[in-house]
Amino acid sequence: MKYVFLVLVSVFSIAIAYGESNDKSSKTFKIEYKYIRNGKVSDNGNYGFIFKDGIAFLSGKDDKIRSFIDYNKRQNVNIISYKDELYKKVKHFDSLINPDFGDKTENILGYKCNYASFNYFSNKIEVWYTIETEAKGSPYSSYLPNENSLVMKVLVNGGSGIIADTIYAIQDQKIIFPENRAKEISDSEFEELKILSRYKSLTVFDNDTINFDPSIKKGDATDTATNVCYHFSKGSIIMKKIVLPEEVENDWGVFAKLSCKSNGDAYDRTGSVFMINPDKSKNNILNALRDSIDQLPVFTDNNGKNYQGIIASNNYEPPVELMRFFTTFGVNHFNSLREINNYPWEKVAEYKQDISTIMPLENDTLWVGVFIGNYDKGGHIVSLELDFYPSYSDNDSTQKYIKPLFNTVNIMEMSGQNYGRFFNNDTLRVEIEIPENLQNPQLIYTSTGHGGWGNGDEFNQTLNEIFVDGKSVFSIIPWRTDCATYRMLNPASGNFSNGMSSSDLSRSNWCPGSLTPPYIINLDDVTPGKHKIEIVINQGPDEGNSFNHWSVSGVLIGDIK
Repeated sequence: MKYVFLVLVSVFSIAIAYGESNDKSSKTFKIEYKYIRNGKVSDNGNYGFIFKDGIAFLSGKDDKIRSFIDYNKRQNVNIISYKDELYKKVKHFDSLINPDFGDKTENILGYKCNYASFNYFSNKIEVWYTIETEAKGSPYSSYLPNENSLVMKVLVNGGSGIIADTIYAIQDQKIIFPENRAKEISDSEFEELKILSRYKSLTVFDNDTINFDPSIKKGDATDTATNVCYHFSKGSIIMKKIVLPEEVENDWGVFAKLSCKSNGDAYDRTGSVFMINPDKSKNNILNALRDSIDQLPVFTDNNGKNYQGIIASNNYEPPVELMRFFTTFGVNHFNSLREINNYPWEKVAEYKQDISTIMPLENDTLWVGVFIGNYDKGGHIVSLELDFYPSYSDNDSTQKYIKPLFNTVNIMEMSGQNYGRFFNNDTLRVEIEIPENLQNPQLIYTSTGHGGWGNGDEFNQTLNEIFVDGKSVFSIIPWRTDCATYRMLNPASGNFSNGMSSSDLSRSNWCPGSLTPPYIINLDDVTPGKHKIEIVINQGPDEGNSFNHWSVSGVLIGDIK
């Protein structure tokens, strides 16, 4: 229950400290409280508020969100600073939660205290209050038994809470109540700003088009150009060099938030959000996108077919895949072209994924890109936002280790990069080196199967197995059975005679309109030094011009002390 209590404290009250005074004639009071934990008063930590001129000041002057009880106007006021502007929400006393009063009384600090209880989000809030003091207020502004009360004790669900420890006059001082300078907004708008103010957002792409258009000239990306959207590979890739917010620390959490809608393409397509860190490897796909795919190192399978840029080497790193997603069957563009009663098509597909473990934050700049494999001139419209959340911990001594090992998603498809078709005759092999100081090593493995006919790997369960030095460390059949969940995202999906839709069908670890989360494979038993990783997939045979292929990516991560 202490967690419930602490949440309530964070919402309604923040500890403050002001200088003491022995001037008992002052009309400025400070009320301090101690915590109650499991029925016992704790000696560790206290907090309080100031009462002056009919105002209870519940927060410090530098807090992002400040709370006040204004007895002069009979209202609670919360003020937030967001993007250098002040906003307030006002709640009049008449609209506060009505308590249930009881006959219980208690003596606290020599004052007779009456009892009231409130119910809030299925929590029982018990309050003991007095009307015998000149000071008024409550550390929780929503719980006011009456307009003349000072709350002396609070219990949440009968367990944890607070109790008044001291009430004393302090030297009069100027305390700012900036209510008149704040713009009043609704409760829901205020709650939105509270959330937005707690983390940092960076817009990477904003309604940018990914399509297929051979007339598009490849972007002339340079190392000095930032925040410019470049189009590569006949429009199927967009990339941008971004500058990370300067406040972001290495231990912050990071989420990628993507939206995608059809601008003319009716089909479900493979999409990938990826990152390139040129500081780690000067040879990367960015160079190939600028110039020629021939610059990429080649893997040759047992049939003599070449696959460009899929395996890490001493002087090359494949892109780090941040998010694997799949477009819909035409959401947005085809909504009005296939109207069906009681089928309320969505307007856009939205995806959000935690990428904290594979997103480096020690660099000021990074290249971020989005790929969608399509052959439609209208293509798709995408927006990408990166959200950075402060860490709960103060320990930032750990450095992330992020090493991309392989990536067979043919991001440069429109520039001639081959599909990952070799698993039917060969094994993907890559050499890795585990550093001596690497802790908690893990392989982040993403896998989706493709081959869109009845016997194709898209619709058939296929074993994936990973070996380290010949020993199996992971084995799974990647498979999704929840594709029907995304039906309202797929207006252009075909409807079958049995009542199902094409988008309903189970698939090899993906659905039209879904994310494909990665598998996390612990490598704690792998000792420091050089090792060989092998990816074995029981890929099915081709049929005529139809072929199977697998999009797999792997990133070695860990902590460096």
